[in-house]
Amino acid sequence: MKAIVLPFLFLISLFSFSQNFRTDDISEAEAKAATGLFTTQRNMNTGNYDIKYARLELNIDPTQAFISGKVTSHFEAKENLNAVTFELVDNMTVSAVTQRGTPLSFTQNNNDEVVITLPQMQNQGVLDSLSISYSGNPISSGFGSFEIDTHNGDPVMWTLSEPFGAKAWWPCKQDLIDKIEMLDVYITTPRFNPSNEEYVAVSNGLELSQTINGNNKTTHYRHQHPIPAYLVAVAVTNYTVYSHTVANNGNPFEIVNYIYPEDLSYAQQRTPITVDIINLYADLFEPYPYADEKYGHAEFGWGGGMEHTTVSFMGGLSRGLIAHELGHQWFGDKVTCGSWQDIWLNEGFATYLAGMVIENLDGEAAFRSWKQDQISSITQETDGSVYIPVQDTTSVNRIFSSRLTYNKGSMVLHMLRKKVGDAIFFQGLKDYLADPALAYGYAKTPDLIRNVENASGEDLSEFFNDWIYGEGYPRFTITWNQAIAGSLNVKITQFQSHPSVSYFEVPVPLRLHGTQGETLDIVLDNTFDGQTFQPAVPFTVQSVQFDPEHDIISKNNQVILGTDDLAFDQQLVLYPNPASGVINIHKPDALQVNQVRVYNTLGQMLYSEVYSETIDVSKFSKGILFFQMETTKGVINKTIVKE
Repeated sequence: MKAIVLPFLFLISLFSFSQNFRTDDISEAEAKAATGLFTTQRNMNTGNYDIKYARLELNIDPTQAFISGKVTSHFEAKENLNAVTFELVDNMTVSAVTQRGTPLSFTQNNNDEVVITLPQMQNQGVLDSLSISYSGNPISSGFGSFEIDTHNGDPVMWTLSEPFGAKAWWPCKQDLIDKIEMLDVYITTPRFNPSNEEYVAVSNGLELSQTINGNNKTTHYRHQHPIPAYLVAVAVTNYTVYSHTVANNGNPFEIVNYIYPEDLSYAQQRTPITVDIINLYADLFEPYPYADEKYGHAEFGWGGGMEHTTVSFMGGLSRGLIAHELGHQWFGDKVTCGSWQDIWLNEGFATYLAGMVIENLDGEAAFRSWKQDQISSITQETDGSVYIPVQDTTSVNRIFSSRLTYNKGSMVLHMLRKKVGDAIFFQGLKDYLADPALAYGYAKTPDLIRNVENASGEDLSEFFNDWIYGEGYPRFTITWNQAIAGSLNVKITQFQSHPSVSYFEVPVPLRLHGTQGETLDIVLDNTFDGQTFQPAVPFTVQSVQFDPEHDIISKNNQVILGTDDLAFDQQLVLYPNPASGVINIHKPDALQVNQVRVYNTLGQMLYSEVYSETIDVSKFSKGILFFQMETTKGVINKTIVKE
């Protein structure tokens, strides 16, 4: 789900939002939207069939909290079936179930199920269909899965079904990993509202027709891409409709805006930026995934928004909110999180895409400020993983945590980008979106890892274990001195805020400031505690600045001008390097070494003994060896290449 402020803020002014919508507003609204719904677990009774097609024929009057209609579903049996179950809240009344005109027996129960007896066995792999006729007053849970309201005195209705609200207003299958492959929505409404203004109906996909039948009007939308039940949506009121055209490299499509008449002037000032943002996302990732249909904004009665496929429902039109909801069309709608544990694949991405709009449209200073705000939010507490623990998947506040799901998820993506570089990062995400196993389907965190690893050629399991599955963040101490001209001595130590992570391996950016106003940015690949570096520096260093662009999730970092400890570090030498046999250790007389340990690149300890001036490494495998020496001046780390 996406963005919403509190109801009392909405009463002040519908479109009073700032240019960049706050993530806290988004997540708080989504948590409110889900209240009372996340106690619903996946219904295992619907797991024996795949939904292929749904036709919703709905009768709606925005002046009445009531819906009636018929939903026809085509489904393929995953096993031999003699009965099939759909989800519908138990206060709705099913009047008939038919299959090719033949009535079928059915029951409704207090588990929000319609259980239908099939006339004969439907064998595994066989496609069949049935129609459910129903009516009732939909339950409005939390945010309002089916809401009747007014704006400026005019009736309006809308739906918002994430995560389990679809069953409140239509019989469906809400399984997160079964998308409807094609959708037709027919919305029949009175033609005019009580003020004699024409009703406009909105839904997913492309509007194919409007049919007048006396005092009623039926609007037909078709969506020809896979869509989960929670992203199916309808809205009806006296909208004013206008469009912007996206060139789309010679294949233009429309951004259709459905706006309350009283807000038209304001909206027309704000929505054109959507064209620029679509073009930006298309350049960074891939073309808009529903260009054969539309993108749109439909105003609805809460602050914030919800990214229904091809048409986001919007309570405001700040640039940040537009960017967030639009980003979901790629990350959340085309590729949908495969479990609520992986919701960061929806929300972390949309949050970061909104940040990249700031980066590309406002410049580096504004982007730096955005990152600083994200880090400040993340480090307010010392624990919490981006990945949702299974025991927390019914906790609304945990699922929609602005600190973890949104902000930390977005900054981890930024850190991944810095780790692998822009070219690999964006190629990995392009591959993720185009992956045949994921495109217009579902993804879990390992699917993202696989695609970025394939693009980079790196094993990124350590990075994701630390930053997505692990909890907390690091605190760095940077100790430095410049003993000789032309180089700098740097030592990096780290403290972790949570014991789930033993060490956050991360590229550490430093900005060096010279005595004559020179500056030099360097990045040190910090992989273990106490690691030392000797970067070349062509000037006299006056000061060292840690993470000047705010690219690392961290807090309470220190930069210290060191003396003796670093001198000892530089005087302790291992040779020869590279080596195939015996390593010699040379140390200053004033330094006492108590213990020496040797590790390989997998972190496996190969050697642990009291100090000796020589160590035979001939029996160790070729590659980089890490020597960790416990001294009276602290731990000193060195590396040797074993030939």
